[in-house]
Amino acid sequence: MALDAPKLDVERIRAETPGCAHVLHLNAAGSSLPSRRTLDATLDHLRLEAEIGGYEAADRARPVLDGFYPSVATLIGAEPGEIAYVENATRGWDLAFYSLDFKPGDRILTCVSEYSSNYISYLQVAKKTGAEIVVVPDDRHGQIDLAALERAIDKRTRLVSISHIPTQGGLVQPAEAVGKIVNDAGILYLLDACQSVGMMPIDVKRIGCDFLSATGRKYMRGPRGTGFLYARTRSTSQIEPIFLDNHAARWTGDNEYTVMGDAKRFENWERYFAGVIGLKVAADQANELGMPAIWARLRQLADGLRERLKTVPGVTLADLGVTKGAIVTFAVAGKEHGALKQQLRDQGINVSVSTQFSSRLDLKGRGLKDVMRASVHIYNTDEELDRFVAALRPLAAG
Repeated sequence: MALDAPKLDVERIRAETPGCAHVLHLNAAGSSLPSRRTLDATLDHLRLEAEIGGYEAADRARPVLDGFYPSVATLIGAEPGEIAYVENATRGWDLAFYSLDFKPGDRILTCVSEYSSNYISYLQVAKKTGAEIVVVPDDRHGQIDLAALERAIDKRTRLVSISHIPTQGGLVQPAEAVGKIVNDAGILYLLDACQSVGMMPIDVKRIGCDFLSATGRKYMRGPRGTGFLYARTRSTSQIEPIFLDNHAARWTGDNEYTVMGDAKRFENWERYFAGVIGLKVAADQANELGMPAIWARLRQLADGLRERLKTVPGVTLADLGVTKGAIVTFAVAGKEHGALKQQLRDQGINVSVSTQFSSRLDLKGRGLKDVMRASVHIYNTDEELDRFVAALRPLAAG
């Protein structure tokens, strides 16, 4: 994660990103601008389906489709057989979480900054099974308190589940340190890496997670409606998915079935084949550029944006954590953030707003109704950041 990684050719990256000619896009945490290479690969397969038929197009593209698994595995330090293609990060996370057999009294440990979809799932499972949700408090930096996590783990703890990078801030949770604690305790570890895959170097072996869910549309720069689930072989191979079809399992006798032996047991037969190809290409591009270089570029941009925002009267930064990522959040005193977002969009500048809907415990606990979110990617430039802050300044003062 060193910031002295090889520099990226930003001018070339922008030239290969069609959206850069049309918009100042600071919403990579929502959905980033894809490269032309990813766009063309996705559209080419859709055209092929239209020309020769969907099944036939998939047969012709089989080598590329099969290449999805090693491409994504390389990106996160996994084995190809530990990767499953899923429709989105939430579905991948659900497949892991709901496949666990919770019993009354089982404890699910999570963090204050946990994402709403995940927390709703905890609540549902707790209601149905009698499992208990334990929220580990933050430390003084606003990230999960590692000492408190150690104290919270007991013989009833079934799962530790956190979001690596919350949707509502620059915080990067110490996922590797969490993994060390959880692995030493022999407990399953589910990591929501929706924002972190494609933003920063990820090595699942170093992190020690048993499951990791990720999306294509955010920092990977892949198509919407794509994602993947990592399932560590040595700790999850005996976990049977909550859903099975004739892709995830084989009907081996009139009254028998056999589940696939690798992570493909978490997949289903029908999928967005053009999206699989697009996501493979996006993963290939990230591997080619190098995640250390991408991470260095993103941190440089995000830190630069934070410094610029400090000069705007009425703006207060809202990011937490020792390590801060590419998502920059802030509040503007006396302003309705949704209206500011629209005013910026009217000027061709895309940002987002994170609300308590996304992370109730964190934002409510900090007394924040919502925060503005500007999330950079490698195609952004210092000149764009200057333009954004120049556009925000009169809006914040008006």
